[in-house]
Amino acid sequence: MDNLIISNEHNGVLLICINRLDKKNALNNDMYIELCRLFTLANASDDIRCVLIQGDEKCFCAGNDLHDFIKCSESGDLAAFDLIKALASLEKPLVAAVAGPAVGIGTTLLLHCDMVYAANNAKFKLPFTQLGLCPEAGSSLLLPLRIGHNRAFELLVLGKMFTAENALDYGLINEICPTDELLATALNTAQNIAKLPLDSLLTSRKLMKAHTTTVLSQVMENEAEQFKRLVNTDECKTILASFFK
Repeated sequence: MDNLIISNEHNGVLLICINRLDKKNALNNDMYIELCRLFTLANASDDIRCVLIQGDEKCFCAGNDLHDFIKCSESGDLAAFDLIKALASLEKPLVAAVAGPAVGIGTTLLLHCDMVYAANNAKFKLPFTQLGLCPEAGSSLLLPLRIGHNRAFELLVLGKMFTAENALDYGLINEICPTDELLATALNTAQNIAKLPLDSLLTSRKLMKAHTTTVLSQVMENEAEQFKRLVNTDECKTILASFFK
């Protein structure tokens, strides 16, 4: 992995750091596989009581590495869909610290988080239709539930970029932090979560998510089916190829 995903466990918190800063933390297939492994580890370990995912103070995640994405699309080996399932199946609380760009999966994964902190330099974008694709990670269900159909259409279909202030207004994040305080603030919350009585913590979280669990699984299957169809259309291939001319 060449340290593209860094992880360590301390005081009940599994800290996951996306560390591909020269590519704005764009995710490739190997990184998706490692993230899946870590989320599976979190479920299996009694010592892990909370998961924190972050980039650094300047960048969270610019979405898919498009070059790698095209290659894996052609082979049918898209580990991104495994990550989506791992996110939905995560049993432990998930906290995110977001700075700079959060694009595509960098935003939709936040819909599965229990707490999200954003730096005042955070920028969010869901450019699926501009790429000839469709929403993923259950976002076609979770985002309209959170902010309503009309606003979700604006973000998911028109792909409008939005700021940390917008995200706070929409209820997508908990708090805006100064950039230099972001990571420490998120870690402090994760550590406080990890100190809670475990059975009560996990039961409460499970009850809160129960009303969407069954339908979310079907929605993600529907999204994945359409995503895989669209990525193989001539229109999508032309759009993606244009990025490398």
